[in-house]
Amino acid sequence: MVAVPEVLAGAGSGRALRGGARIDVRHVSHQFALRGATLPVLQDIDFAVEPGEFVALLGPSGCGKSTLLRLVAGLDKPTQGTLHADGAAIAGPDPSRVVVFQDPTLYPWRTVRGNVGVGPQAQRRGRGWWRNAHHDDTQDRVDAVLQLVGLSEFADAFPHQLSGGMAQRVALARALVNDPALLVLDEPFGKLDSLTRMRMQGELARLWQDARFSVLLVTHDVEEALLLADRVIVFSERPARIVAEVRNDAPYPRHRDDPKLVALRREVLAQLGLDI
Repeated sequence: MVAVPEVLAGAGSGRALRGGARIDVRHVSHQFALRGATLPVLQDIDFAVEPGEFVALLGPSGCGKSTLLRLVAGLDKPTQGTLHADGAAIAGPDPSRVVVFQDPTLYPWRTVRGNVGVGPQAQRRGRGWWRNAHHDDTQDRVDAVLQLVGLSEFADAFPHQLSGGMAQRVALARALVNDPALLVLDEPFGKLDSLTRMRMQGELARLWQDARFSVLLVTHDVEEALLLADRVIVFSERPARIVAEVRNDAPYPRHRDDPKLVALRREVLAQLGLDI
C-alpha cells in the first residue's frame, strides 16, 4: 500500500488528509420546474455518511442520483429537507467537498501539473493570498499528489498526450490536492474501457484506504459498487426514494468472484427488480 506523502498528511495544510466528513442528508426532496409543470426527482431521501465511509448510490438511469450529488456538493439547493457537513448546513460549494465527474474536463493548454494546481491557485486567489503565492506550498502539494496517483513522470505532459485512464487520474489528483474531507464521484469511470476501469477502481480503493476521506459514489455498475463501497444505497425509479441499504464488510482487496460479493450482487439486483 502506498503511503500518503508527508506534505499531504498535514504539513502546511491545516488538516490532515486522513479522516473524512460526516454528511447528513435529512428528508430531502427535490423537483424541477419544467414547461410550467413540476418534475419530482427526489422523494424524502434520508441517510448519513459516516466519517471515512465509502457509500455507493445505485438506481435506474435518470432517477435522481446525480441530482443528489449536486445537492451534497452545494451546487444546488433542495426543494425540501436539509443537508449538513460535519454539523454545518451545506449552503454552497466548498473545497472540502470535491466533485469528480465522468469527463475529466482538463484545460488543454495546461500541463498535468498545471491542471492539478488549478484548485489550490483558485482558493488562494479567492482568499486574497495571491500576492504571496511564492511563499505557499502549492508546488510541493501538487508534486506529492501526482506521486500518489502515479503520474510524476507525466507532470509536464499535456492532456492530448494522455490516455483516458491517465486523464481521469489527473482529475482525481486535482480533487485530492485540496485535502478533501468528502470526495463526490459521479460515474467517474463510466467512459473508460473495461480494463482501464478495473485498474482505476483498484487505484481509487487504494487511495481511499490510505487517506480515509469520505466518499459518495454514483454508479450504474453493481460490481463496481460492491468492489469499492462499505454500503450500497439502492434508489427506486424517479422520483427516487431509498428502497434498500446493503452493508458490505468484505475485506480489501476485493475480488469479483468472492462468494460473499456474488451473494450481495444477487441481493442488490433483486432490490433493483432484476432477479438474474
